[in-house]
Amino acid sequence: MRKTTIASAQRVCGVIANVAADKSISHRCAIFALLCDGACEVENYLLGEDTLHTLSIARALGLVVEQPSPTRMRFIPPTNGITEPSDVLDCGNAGTGMRLYAGLLAGVRGHFVLSGDKYLNKRPMKRIIEPLTRIGARIYGRCENSLAPLSIIGAELQPFTYYSSVASAQVKSAMILAGLYANGRSSFSEPLLSRDHTERMLEGMGVEFERWSDTQGAHLRFTPLARGQKLRAFKIHIPADPSSAFYFALAACILPNSHIVLENVLLNPTRIEAFEVLKKMGAQISYAPKSSQYEDIGDIEVRYAPLRAVEVAHNIAWLIDEIPALAIAFACAQGTSVVRNAKELRIKESDRISATIAGLRAMGIECEEFDDGFSVRGGELKSASVDSQGDHRIAMSFAIAGLVCGAQITDSACIDVSFPNFLEILSTFTRVDCVQVS
Repeated sequence: MRKTTIASAQRVCGVIANVAADKSISHRCAIFALLCDGACEVENYLLGEDTLHTLSIARALGLVVEQPSPTRMRFIPPTNGITEPSDVLDCGNAGTGMRLYAGLLAGVRGHFVLSGDKYLNKRPMKRIIEPLTRIGARIYGRCENSLAPLSIIGAELQPFTYYSSVASAQVKSAMILAGLYANGRSSFSEPLLSRDHTERMLEGMGVEFERWSDTQGAHLRFTPLARGQKLRAFKIHIPADPSSAFYFALAACILPNSHIVLENVLLNPTRIEAFEVLKKMGAQISYAPKSSQYEDIGDIEVRYAPLRAVEVAHNIAWLIDEIPALAIAFACAQGTSVVRNAKELRIKESDRISATIAGLRAMGIECEEFDDGFSVRGGELKSASVDSQGDHRIAMSFAIAGLVCGAQITDSACIDVSFPNFLEILSTFTRVDCVQVS
């Protein structure tokens, strides 16, 4: 197990050009390439543990991966379609990989087994198994079809009209991928638009979508692939991940006299809500769009300003990953901040509500835990040892808190799941020491 100690810092300043590539888009590039009509060119694929597991599965299903340079990859789809593997498909800790592959493979002839590490195999899978089963999928899991490993036997799928009770890009994406093989048009609805990378990318690759919103939520309707039809091959430079960039935006917001620029970050509206919360708290944040390729991409500039308390209860699906980091901003703000409607945090890589509260209390912050969120009273962060509980978001959030007061993060190797060079960037602002302990 790796233990990381972070020393306090005076401020953070400069341009950060090497924030990790977007994890959501990297997952989708590897998966969607399996369905394309030719080679796909991908630059800046995230070399994190989660996305490398997704890429390894794509290889097992027939994708050929060439690497002409350290930052460029060429994904060559299988000529005769996805092939049945001879072994279990290991998703590691990647919930996105497991859920999207479940949707994709539900309509592919063959037998596929998806498994993960001890954390992923405890996460709920019923939310995709139930709707997929209703349209003809044959998926079998542990604990009455609720947990991985998942055994999938490809079947003929029916078109669907499905309303998801939760706004989840993983559920939506699984259903869209399954619907590509259905024998008619399908519709999907959710209470709030979740991350829409799947729709944006697939639309650019030839899938026809209708999208609209009303008082009932966000809706889409799409046409399946015709028999033998393939998606258009794509060429993409994957931008920086806004969820990863957010940690250094947070650092600039809690250390006086800080000023940073985060370069080439994905600016999708469903991915920058946490930055908008910081703006409501008083932080000086601006966006400078530079290009567009399926998604808008640009720079994010952050200047320190004193923070004030805020209540967060809306658009939770747009900032669910950043809430533990926002809790650090709350701890440094004047007043009491509140998060509600975030029960989804209970079923992430850890129970992020209880893990966040435990870390804050260890650092001397007064807070209260709710079933669907928490409250945090701003105060003085104190140096402490924080258990990441194997969750990369918890580890990185409290590592940034360490810039204020010093901190020790136990089980910090989980950071490599999504942001392999996080500690490298952090070490440009303060002293970072890592040791292996038994």
